[in-house]
Amino acid sequence: MSGVASATANADASARARGSSFNAAMRILPRPRREAMFEIYAFCRAVDDIADEAGPRLARKQALATWRRDIDALYARTGPPNGPLQGLGKAIHAFGLRQEDFCAVIDGMEMDVEADIRAPDLATLDLYCDRVASAVGRLSARAFGMPEAEGKGLAHHLGRALQLTNILRDLDEDAAIGRLYLPREDLDAAGIGEAEPRAVLGNAALALACAPTIARAKEHFGEASRIMARCPRASVRAPRIMADVYRAILACLKRRGFSPPRQRIHTPRFRVLLAVLRYGLL
Repeated sequence: MSGVASATANADASARARGSSFNAAMRILPRPRREAMFEIYAFCRAVDDIADEAGPRLARKQALATWRRDIDALYARTGPPNGPLQGLGKAIHAFGLRQEDFCAVIDGMEMDVEADIRAPDLATLDLYCDRVASAVGRLSARAFGMPEAEGKGLAHHLGRALQLTNILRDLDEDAAIGRLYLPREDLDAAGIGEAEPRAVLGNAALALACAPTIARAKEHFGEASRIMARCPRASVRAPRIMADVYRAILACLKRRGFSPPRQRIHTPRFRVLLAVLRYGLL
């Protein structure tokens, strides 16, 4: 993937963001912050697409390496001022977004590209969540204008809460591409010895293995709420909406259970609208 190709992927991801429920959560922000969030989201979607697409692992690693070079150029200001990633560069310099957080996201995608993750231990899963979710939260907290300490704390907890919820929601989709993010310790505790994704998802003890992940996600949501309660209201309107929506998804997953056939849980649009009304307009 060339630098131009990565910019095209970024533009495509940005267009998808503006047509998604993510738009509803972000449109309550002042325009400069909103545009920065769309740039962050577009970057994340673009590199995530690389990690998830079919094809040779080497080609995907090279595509991620191109993104590293593009990020390096934005921070070195060596790219043309009106280049294809100028929107991302503007967000970086306007809000002091840190290069190490962008690199951490790419590191997380490389974990998926190196080998299909299957039943990682808890330490590896936590590292993965930090890279693919909490690093995004650290970037977002700066775009939201949060105080530094609270922003890092919120990124840690809300990022993990959202990612753990995603893992539970996407069990079947991940298994279809050979991945399983439920931790090895929880599978062992449930008496599930295998790590082959489809075999695990067909095991009668799957719900027991998922229960600790639900509990961890709820704990992280609780810590995130306590942090947001200490912050200026305007700086946490968007993350409150995201937390409300994902808490609803987690509750739906718990009610649905994990016995097959598992109905896909979609983002409840009415919850998005209610959250926007609650935190954005009132």
